[in-house]
Amino acid sequence: MSTSMSRPSSRALLLAVAAAVAAAALCAVPGADATVVSTCAAAANADRRVNHDFCVAELSKHRDSAGADAWALAKVAANVGVNSAGGAINDIVALLGAKAPPPDHRARAALKRCEKLYYDMELGFAGAYDELNARNYTAGRQMAADAASLARQCDGGFAEAGLPPPEPVARRGSYAVQIATICTAITNLIRP
Repeated sequence: MSTSMSRPSSRALLLAVAAAVAAAALCAVPGADATVVSTCAAAANADRRVNHDFCVAELSKHRDSAGADAWALAKVAANVGVNSAGGAINDIVALLGAKAPPPDHRARAALKRCEKLYYDMELGFAGAYDELNARNYTAGRQMAADAASLARQCDGGFAEAGLPPPEPVARRGSYAVQIATICTAITNLIRP
């Protein structure tokens, strides 16, 4: 006995499942653009250091992320890095100027070192943005990677002093490394 309905092909089933997964991902992050979600997914698949949910949450906050392609999202990540480094500088300056100064000269020296490193990071992320904007992906990728290294150097200064970094500095360092990693991973997705 023959039926007029045929079974869906495995390809059609695979496409339906992929569409359902993409729709679920969009629902998981309110306000997230499909391009941000898919680009962050591709970046996380290409580089295991990329936290997909963090990528989507942070890039989706930026005004230029809606409908952006990988090139524009790499620039968004660099711009987010600039802003984050500037915030870190403000946090460090506040810690240095607090009524209760750092407990000893080691903490003060580590904070001063971090202040310089975050100024350099701010310029590095700005340089990454400019290079990416000019479609010089190799230089942009390297500048973003260098920014992550600067955050690690800040943490290393506290380790050398035998001190943990203050909470705002530790939080900003972790954020900077993740944003730099995202910027680099998304840049790696771009095919000129």
